[in-house]
This record gives sequence, C-alpha cells and structure tokens, in this order.
Amino acid sequence: MIRLNNNIEIPQIGVGTWTLRGEIARQNVRLALEAGFRHVDTAQGYENEAEVGLGIIDSGVTRQEIFVTTKVATNIMREGHEAVRKSIDESLAKLKTGYIDLLLIHWPVKDCVKDTWQVMEDYVLQGKVKSIGVSNFNRHHLDDLLTYAEIRPVINQIEVHPFMTQEENIAYNRQLGIQVEAWGPFGQGDIDVVGHPLLQSLAAKYQKTASQIVLRWIVQRGLITIPRAKPNHFAENLEIMTFSLSNDDVLAISALNQNLRSNVLNDPETFPW
Repeated sequence: MIRLNNNIEIPQIGVGTWTLRGEIARQNVRLALEAGFRHVDTAQGYENEAEVGLGIIDSGVTRQEIFVTTKVATNIMREGHEAVRKSIDESLAKLKTGYIDLLLIHWPVKDCVKDTWQVMEDYVLQGKVKSIGVSNFNRHHLDDLLTYAEIRPVINQIEVHPFMTQEENIAYNRQLGIQVEAWGPFGQGDIDVVGHPLLQSLAAKYQKTASQIVLRWIVQRGLITIPRAKPNHFAENLEIMTFSLSNDDVLAISALNQNLRSNVLNDPETFPW
C-alpha cells in the first residue's frame, strides 16, 4: 500500500482496463479481484465503466476492499463544467460503486483544467469522490494547477517504462507530495521493452519473467503501477511482491532510458486533444 497526501492508501499494483470492452472487461475485472487484486483503473474514455462496475459486483469482494480509479475524458473537459459534472454522475451510475476512490483529469487539456478541477473538488466535498489527481501532467501543468487548487492532487499518472523513466518528473512530483503512478509499464505499439537483452538476462538471473523484472523495477522505485488486466498474467504480476532486485540492477534498468514514448501522440506538450 502507498499512502497518499490525504492519508488514504492505494494498492501499489492494480489492473488497467484500457482497450477492454464488453463482456471481456467485465470478466477480466472479476477474475482480477478473485485473484487478489484490489485496485482497478478505468476511464470515461475507455467506454467500459459499466462493465468494470459489473465485474466488481460479480467478484463478491466488498466495496470497501477495492480501490477504483476513473478519469474525466478530454472531450468532456472541453464542453465545460456542467458537462464535467454530468459525466462524473454518469461514471458513478455506471460503476455502481457508490463513490469513486480516485478521479483523475486524463490529459491537461489547455484552458480546461481549472474548471474541471473545481468541479472535482466539489465532488470531494460531497463525499462522492475520495481523492482527486491528474494524469499526463508535466511540471508546468502542475505549477499552474497549484496556483488555484484548494485540494492538492494525490497522484500523477504518467507513462513510465525502462525506455521512458521520467526521473525528473517523478522527483518533482515527490517534491510536491504527489505520488506517481506508472501506466504502460511494458511500453506499447512497436516498443519491445521486455525483449531487451538486459531484461532477458535479469529474468534468467532472478528466475522470473522479464515482465516481472520490469514491474519489480517500478515498485522498487516507490511507484504505483497498473498493468493491463490479462488473466494469464494475474498470478505472475502479484508475485513481484515476493522478491527484490539489487540496487545495481535497478540502476542498470534505469540506464536504458531513451525518453522514448510508446506513441509520439502521447506527449502532454503536443497531444492533439
């Protein structure tokens, strides 16, 4: 568990649901919770909140044991604060969880962050949202937000993998008391993180998979992470809490950094939304 700046705890490893739709989303969430996960990440833009909610119900795990994250979509932010308010109500209805543990701004949409953040703060005051945070924010985005935020963000969810280590961004978030959550831990698209020779050799050394080495590298850096919900990897992903990498091996993995995003469109400075 990682303690947030509002004294709420979040499981350090969870399951992401990006690209999961329909019955597959529902089934995978249920199986993840049955396997022992207690942290589920979704978003309005993933179009699967209703299925995630049903998967939670199907699992039989009590609501209080589960940490649920969703995110306000970029197109909704551009429509103004009333649209944001309506979207959060819809997320609550779809998830059927009674409240949202963590609500994030999905992307720093220019000239829309302030209105969205103020609506999110209101939902915290109402008790419908426990924590609020951001995703894909760089330093100047955070600096601007903190000039008016009455509630400090608890998390910044950003792309982190061995080819995109985000050392400076992570350090600045920590300086502000904001925890960092890593999305895309294995890279995406044409990036083959786990196939790198160093990670393959470390997998042999520790008698683990290369994916486990990557996830262990992330959690040993004190980050939260949400690999995608794939049932054949649930036990493998949870097992990362049973071993440790040497400090030298952690540094060796970090040295693979190329500041290489898995998708050039995922740059917060130039993203097209």
